[in-house]
Amino acid sequence: MAQGELFGADDGTAAPLVPDRPTLPKLREAAAGCKACHLWKTGTQTVFGEGPAKAEVLFVGEQPGDKEDLAGKPFVGPAGRLLDDALEQAGIDRSRAYVTNAVKHFKWEARGKRRIHAKPNWTEIAACRPWLDAELAVVAPRVLVCLGATAAQALLGKQFRVTKQRGVPVDSPLAEHVVATIHPSAILRARDDESRRAELSAFVDDLRVVARLLG
Repeated sequence: MAQGELFGADDGTAAPLVPDRPTLPKLREAAAGCKACHLWKTGTQTVFGEGPAKAEVLFVGEQPGDKEDLAGKPFVGPAGRLLDDALEQAGIDRSRAYVTNAVKHFKWEARGKRRIHAKPNWTEIAACRPWLDAELAVVAPRVLVCLGATAAQALLGKQFRVTKQRGVPVDSPLAEHVVATIHPSAILRARDDESRRAELSAFVDDLRVVARLLG
């Protein structure tokens, strides 16, 4: 691979950077130098997916947050801890799941000294899509779970509405079973404790659907 190819892509996506015979270690190494979109300039590092190479369930979120960007690992911040708790309640072994994001760099806006999440746009999502496609191809999960609208619409189409179709398996060539639900960060943003408890309960119910699909 030429030096110019390592950091960019002629078509504006990461496609030329994906190894011909991908494995998760090869993909992680290749993605570390990705500059297919401008988010590498503000993110600390590429945050690639993690989990077993042949996980039966794969969770896709939107993008790494502040904690994930600094740690270089997905779902290790407050939303990740909430996901861990919800998975335990639903009876899903977190260590057997693969977790990743539709976008691999943290997009943020400065607010004082804090870095606040900014929603990725479609150009950024499309630039990163080859990495996600490669992860899906290598892991080949039985169940694919989209966490939040960005992940769901990136994989299932812009017309998909998580609010209307959450917790309901949908037909897709991406996996044997595909389910969408809210992102755990949405629970953290609930306006009060009562709302947060209700959102968490509904989220766990969606994950129980996933658990049943896993058998």
